Amino acid sequence: MDYRTLGNSGASVSELTLGTMTFGAEADETTSHQMLDAFVAAGGTLVDTADVYSAGVSEEIIGRWLASHPTEAAQVVLATKGRFPMGEGPNDVGLSRRHLATALDASLSRLGVEHVDLYQMHAWDAFTPIDETLRFLDDAITAGKIGYYGFSNYLGWQLTKAVARAQALGYAPPVTLQPQYNLLVRDIEHEIVPASLDAGIGLLPWSPLAGGWLSGKYRRDEAPTGATRLGEDPKRGMEAWEARNGDERTWSAIEAVASVADAHGASSSQVALAWLLRQPAVTSVILGARTVAQLDDNLGASDLAKQLSDDELARLDASSSPRVDDYPYGTAGVAQRDRKLTGGR
Repeated sequence: MDYRTLGNSGASVSELTLGTMTFGAEADETTSHQMLDAFVAAGGTLVDTADVYSAGVSEEIIGRWLASHPTEAAQVVLATKGRFPMGEGPNDVGLSRRHLATALDASLSRLGVEHVDLYQMHAWDAFTPIDETLRFLDDAITAGKIGYYGFSNYLGWQLTKAVARAQALGYAPPVTLQPQYNLLVRDIEHEIVPASLDAGIGLLPWSPLAGGWLSGKYRRDEAPTGATRLGEDPKRGMEAWEARNGDERTWSAIEAVASVADAHGASSSQVALAWLLRQPAVTSVILGARTVAQLDDNLGASDLAKQLSDDELARLDASSSPRVDDYPYGTAGVAQRDRKLTGGR
């Protein structure tokens, strides 16, 4: 396992992250602890959770593992999130100082720790002034409750505004952003990736296998069955499945992934993950396994990422390039004018 700095911080983290949304839901506590054991044994350090994952159960499962593995726990870089409701009250949601103070303390209690390395705002809050949120996070760093902070599911302008306000106010800067990013969801390359590169923000992509599509489990025009998330729960996201099934770009990407996988004797999942590891601004890719076997397979992406050739990366890129037909991204005339003004650069 290779290691990278956590965005613009000095902390080092593994290039693969153990995501724990399945803990307490699709994975029971025994399986969850086995995945933590396997991840750490493979050199993994970054463990990501959130207060709303299984209504706090995910954090509790991690907390019990940390307490029973003090040596391994010392190497874990622990990340959690707050923003969404954990209660019925009017202040039990959002990014206000009122809610975040309660949410962070509750997360620390469930995790059984006094400090988390990375505290992330789970989504933008249009009702709370960004200065209030940033002041709370800066205070939480000063109080020793968090080491760094980041965001999740922010748009490009939201990320840039937060970075600029933190700088203007003299607060600690954000270090990471968690976006959905995979070979089938690449629109963040228009705005969010450039904004992250500009600010030195490290990306922690979630859903790197596009809900299982890039694992090679699904077949064109065949409704999912069997041991897949959609197969076990057909009502879950079938409308989205039908839209993706009808998109030729989906099958172009899946076929390209399978071709590269065959050439390396690897799984499709490993190829999709390895592609992400080679993308600009990516710090660590979040693995969302349900079983130890799935996790073990996904961990193989670390070595494969070093083996992918430039030609293979180009084939994967071409199979799934984000659409740029519409304004403002498809403004070929503007691009031509820019090249003339800059001497062809």
